[in-house]
Amino acid sequence: MKLETAKSQEASRFLPVVNRLPAIAVEGRGSRLTDADGREYIDLMAGWGVTCIGHSHPALVEAVSAQAGRLMQTTNIFYTLPQLDLIERLAELAPQAITRSFVVSTGTEAVEGALKLAHRATGRPHFVSTLNSFHGRTLGALRVTGQDKHRSIFQDLMLPSTVVPFDDLDAMRGAVDSETAAVIVEPVQGEGGVNVPRDGYLAGLREICDASGALLILDEVQTGMGRTGRMLALEHEGVTPDVITLGKGLGGGFPVAAFLTSDAVAQTVNIGDHGTTYGGNPLACAAANTVLRILTEEKLPERAARLGAQLTDHLKGFAAEHEDLVEEVRGRGLLVGLVLRDAEKCGDLVLRALDQGVIVNLTAGRVVRFFPALNIPEEDLMRGVETVLSLVVE
Repeated sequence: MKLETAKSQEASRFLPVVNRLPAIAVEGRGSRLTDADGREYIDLMAGWGVTCIGHSHPALVEAVSAQAGRLMQTTNIFYTLPQLDLIERLAELAPQAITRSFVVSTGTEAVEGALKLAHRATGRPHFVSTLNSFHGRTLGALRVTGQDKHRSIFQDLMLPSTVVPFDDLDAMRGAVDSETAAVIVEPVQGEGGVNVPRDGYLAGLREICDASGALLILDEVQTGMGRTGRMLALEHEGVTPDVITLGKGLGGGFPVAAFLTSDAVAQTVNIGDHGTTYGGNPLACAAANTVLRILTEEKLPERAARLGAQLTDHLKGFAAEHEDLVEEVRGRGLLVGLVLRDAEKCGDLVLRALDQGVIVNLTAGRVVRFFPALNIPEEDLMRGVETVLSLVVE
């Protein structure tokens, strides 16, 4: 199919809420995507971090194919072996006190479940989140998303919440009170511009929540699955929250997510308090089990830490040479942001990169966000990055 044909067909059929790149993706292998014209691209975006083990990893393809031929879907009124395996794996990767999980289909659904769980556990109505955060697009998740561009048009449909600056413990301390059900925070803000808090921020949140009786929810939908150089980003501070949300990379390209909690919090819910039709289906759980196995066996969190440090050093060297163009470099593991000074010059950067055979993401107006597959070949990573940097200086 030609691009113009695709545009014409979509124009009369698709809900117009998405801006497309001018390419039809038809195949992915590892860190490369191929379009309908046979052109290959280095993928430095990995489907917003979803394809963390690369496109169509052979082991993932095999696992999904085998499970599809056995049992794709039943309901949660049955036990299934893939789901039993997955909840064991999730308990193993989480802090010791986090023992329970519920498997859903998307990250925003995991956030919805986490918010309901916090309200059920505390009986409180209020939530506190952070400026520039992103937790999803459903109404509950939007309620705690700290970006007006997503919230404002649906404000009349949402209950009130409080948003405070990220990485500001004094502001958080002033906002959390006896009515607060939970504080929800990303360990590293992704959509908000790859914002990394100072050491001690998560521990400080834990203390604030403990003092008020509120729950601490860490949204690891983007930062989990080895992205920051640890299996979970919370490991950088050794903090144990009350609830963890996972998604994106958990399925390596298959839609699966989860929210995890402690036994004490789990005891506050009753049969029927939450549910899902597709969540935890055997096909999704088989995919997630395979991704977790590959992440562990191939030591991909460790590789993300090592390769991410190399990438960060390289970008900092570039920034030092081009102080007029670059404000700073920030990130953790293979979630790295190059903050450009001029937002106007960023306008067509993504399209120019695509034209040069590289898929890259721009977020928060002027932050070039690099978050490729954790197993991307080093030569692909550096080739793609160099292409982007050459466009920055043009």
